[in-house]
Amino acid sequence: MHENDGFRRLDRQECLRLLATAPVGRVVYTRQALPAVLPVNYSLDTDSAVVLRTSAGSDLVRAVDGVVVAFEADDFSPAHHCGWSVIVTGRATVITDSAERQRLSRTGPRSWAPIADPVFVRIESELVTGRELVGAGARTA
Repeated sequence: MHENDGFRRLDRQECLRLLATAPVGRVVYTRQALPAVLPVNYSLDTDSAVVLRTSAGSDLVRAVDGVVVAFEADDFSPAHHCGWSVIVTGRATVITDSAERQRLSRTGPRSWAPIADPVFVRIESELVTGRELVGAGARTA
């Protein structure tokens, strides 16, 4: 990002704070050797990991368990030409520990879609980057 290009780099703490405010993000992963993007609702865990609740038999679970993925969330105002985007990159794992599953059943994300056999997927926040686009009216030349 260049000075005065309209973008401001966000530090890790600000990225995590913003991630906690967005209801939906996107998991970016590889499916059958092709890039795939799936919108999901999520929550941040106490260790800043992104947590998803999905079906045990979903294509997502089979594709991401043990693999490095990206997760992106954002919020933009078209009327004001401003917003932010945050990307988390890290290893995704299906949570199998029963105590952890019970805890996340109480505190983790609630799926917006009905799920018969739910599991939790954790994406470690190994790399967290973000940027904010400031509105054209807020920029100086």
